[in-house]
Order: sequence, then structure tokens, then C-alpha cells
Amino acid sequence: MTLGAGCAAKKPAADASRSTIGVAIYKASDTFMIWERDAIVKAAKNKANVDIVDSENSQATQNDNIDHFIESKVDALAINPVDRTMAGMLIDKAKAADIPVVFMNREPLPDDMKKWDKVYYVGAKAEESGMMEGQLIADYWKAHPEADKNQDGVLQYVMLQGEPGHQDAQLRTKYAIQAIEDAGIRVEKVAQDTALWERLKAQDKMAEFLAKSGDRIEAVLANNDDMALGAIDALKAAGYFKKGKYMPVVGVDAAPPARSALKAGTLLGTVLNDAVNQGIATFNLAHVLAQGQLPTKANTGYDITDGKYIWISYKKITSDNLDEVE
Repeated sequence: MTLGAGCAAKKPAADASRSTIGVAIYKASDTFMIWERDAIVKAAKNKANVDIVDSENSQATQNDNIDHFIESKVDALAINPVDRTMAGMLIDKAKAADIPVVFMNREPLPDDMKKWDKVYYVGAKAEESGMMEGQLIADYWKAHPEADKNQDGVLQYVMLQGEPGHQDAQLRTKYAIQAIEDAGIRVEKVAQDTALWERLKAQDKMAEFLAKSGDRIEAVLANNDDMALGAIDALKAAGYFKKGKYMPVVGVDAAPPARSALKAGTLLGTVLNDAVNQGIATFNLAHVLAQGQLPTKANTGYDITDGKYIWISYKKITSDNLDEVE
């Protein structure tokens, strides 16, 4: 399926005998969401109609998407919100039309999740991914004394963050550093800035960090793989990853481009943010709701916490266990 700008995905004619699930993605070009969207499409095959739209990273566009789905009388909604603080408004729209809704990847505020008994969330706990990122760096630091370039016993790092206010960006940043400190390593933040999850922006930011701080930087942590890869692009341009000049870089997602970087030896490690299982769980949950059933582990295939949440676990990935990623 290919997504049109702000409109429905091109797809075969819908089977009227099947339920229809309206799926709104915050931005169709996002690497992780491409992965999750494809999992939804695959899971839905021969089971339900899925109508997928691109919200173009615009909350106003997404509002229009949801209005269109409601007017079309879809049987359930699956929403990857542009702005999670606006989820309450989307819930109000869905509730008024009695269309159950599953949020994915970007968690609504707790009070919004309590607004209605037909609201669910599928995702992963961001603090867990942050801890794992930090552990990857801590393990490398302890195994490679030469990583301490100035031999001061302090790990000087830079941090590339996702969009401001996004809970994943905040929690991954906080818990990655906490994990390093919990490992008994002193840290010093050399630089930190947002690159909005994007590779090119991260490349520019990393180039700025290198121009200003150069050899002071001893590690790079990024809230996702695209930004980690952008940092690697800038590091390569500065002469790293050849003639023994190395920089440990870690990210989150374990998407295909990151796996290629792991194989090439330019990415130290990543954390599997399991888009495949998140996509399957999102579809299964929405499909059950579309049929008017109460979701359970038996009919969704996943544990449901507090009657509303399906949590998919993270996993540390390095070149040693790449074969464990689908």
C-alpha cells in the first residue's frame, strides 16, 4: 500500500462483509511507523479492511482524518497521534460516534485513557529502552579503557533527542543516563539537542557538536536509530570508523537501516522497539473491538494490563544477536 498525502491509502475494493478499521499514522515517512504500518497490513490480510492515512505530522490534518473515518462509519480506529496531548479530543469524537479506538506508539495522557471504556493503547515502556541504551554504552566503556580518551574517568557524551515534549524522548534521555550512572560510571553532558527523530537533522546537529567539542566527545546516545544514523553520517565525514578512529553510538528501534549499520560496525548497538508485534497487537485489538467483543489475551494474543494497555517488551540488539530480529 502507498499513502497519499493526508488521504486514504490506495487499496483494493473493500470487502463489505468484513469490518473496516481506520488507521491514522502521524507521519508516513517515519521509519518506525513504516515498519509498524506494514505489520498492520500483513496482520489484516483476509481478516478485515484497513484504511490507512498519513496525517503529515499535522494535528489539524489528523483531526480531519478522524472526522472522515467517523463519517465513513468505520468499525474501529487505530491512531498514532501527532500530539499525544490532543488524544482526549480524538477520544471525545470517537465516543460520540461509539467507535472504539486503539492508540499506538504515542501514549495518551492517563486522564485521557480514563475517558471511556473503549479506549486502548499498544506500545512499549520508553524508560525500559532508555535503560537498555545506557547499559550498552556502560558495557562498552567498561570493556574498552581506551574509550576514555582523556583518561579522566568520566564519560563525556552527547545526546540527540526526539521532538520536545514527546514522552519517549524525555524518558529515553533520562533513563539512558541513569543506567550509565547506575553502572558506577561518572558522566558529563557535552551537548544535547533535538533532531526531531530525523536522520538529516541529526547529521547537522552532530556536525555542530563535533565542530564545537571535537575529541572531547566519547559517546553518542540517540533517542532513535534514524538520529543515531545521522550522527554516524557526520562522524564518517569527520574521519571516524577508519584507521582505528571509533565512536560508540547507540539508538533505539532496530529497524533495517540500523541493522545494516550494526553489520558494518558503525553502530555499537540498538534497542529493538518491536514494531512488528506492536502492529500485530494493534490490529488484533482493533479487530476484536470492531466485532463488538471484549478484548482478552485469548482473542488478541497479548496480555492486557489494567484492562487497557498492551505492552511490548524491548530487547538489546548488537551484532552478536542480530539474527533474533525479524
